[in-house]
Amino acid sequence: MTGAQPDRVRPQSQQPADVAALLPMVRRIVGARVGSHPAAEDLVQETLVRVLAASATIDPAMVEPYAIATARNVVASMWRESDRHQRNRHRVVDLRRPEAPDEHLLAHEEQAAIAEALARLSDRERQALLAHEVSGEATQSLAAREGTTAGAVAARLNRSRARLRVEYLLVLEQAEPPSDRCRPVLLAVSSGDRRRQHELDAARHLLECTLCARLSQPLLHRGHPRDDAVHIPISSDADIVAARQAARELAARLQFGSTDLTVLATAVSEVARNIVRFAGRGEVLVELIDGPRRGVQITARDAGPGIPDVQEALRDGFSTYGGLGIGLPGSRRLMDEFAIVSEPGRGTTVTMTKWRQER
Repeated sequence: MTGAQPDRVRPQSQQPADVAALLPMVRRIVGARVGSHPAAEDLVQETLVRVLAASATIDPAMVEPYAIATARNVVASMWRESDRHQRNRHRVVDLRRPEAPDEHLLAHEEQAAIAEALARLSDRERQALLAHEVSGEATQSLAAREGTTAGAVAARLNRSRARLRVEYLLVLEQAEPPSDRCRPVLLAVSSGDRRRQHELDAARHLLECTLCARLSQPLLHRGHPRDDAVHIPISSDADIVAARQAARELAARLQFGSTDLTVLATAVSEVARNIVRFAGRGEVLVELIDGPRRGVQITARDAGPGIPDVQEALRDGFSTYGGLGIGLPGSRRLMDEFAIVSEPGRGTTVTMTKWRQER
């Protein structure tokens, strides 16, 4: 196994400017054909992706005619697909699940899961939790009885609650962790212990373990969610759309212009699409930067096969699948800052930043 290969490059600015000049025209063409259809912006972005992908192989004078033809073709393809769905709608089988059991049964199941999760704690943990949470005994009283401090008791109660949450979810899933790393990682996530998460390399484990990735979601979001960041697990085309939309919505809060919003969403689409295509599963984190300089940072990571040659993958025109996407080189050009670290056999992390241009 080779070591990690970092590459930090500032993109060229010419390509985004050229694409930005095409956006008003592309929007007019798409708008004239679809009006206010919900997919209008997606069609504009798809046109943008195709133009960027072909820009290195066509004469500069042909870029505008190519964009016009591409926009028309993209719209026509959408209408054909819509028509096909309409014609075949009568063949669709209703696969909706039957109604869930009534609330009484659900409540009974939850109570049984809590009881079993409590049984998995040590006697000391269980007794302290019941005394504090059920009987209402104060931490000072528990500390006096045990000959310790109220702070020590509170810290132990927090660890016990974190363990109880993990065991409760495992009972509901009716699953046993597949490795010895699972419980320590889930416990670190449940307790919010970032130092311990770093020691365990929890982020990578969550990418590699399907069970822990699923259980981590309610553990991560049990408190008040951050309003300046969105975490999107990536495993399908629908998740690519969700990541793109999350980036647009957060950037809009910083009053990014419409052109920058489209450029940003396109870059996010590409890195998320790479995760689906090459790794199968990963995550995208979209965060606002609201300091002296305002912007949006995108972190896309996976635990896939990695990139053997990062420099080659960043070369214009390079493609491992022959698709229409702009790939890593296009994403790098679209963003203001771009960094990639990849380790064969362990995965890839791409970090990109788009700064808001102050007026």
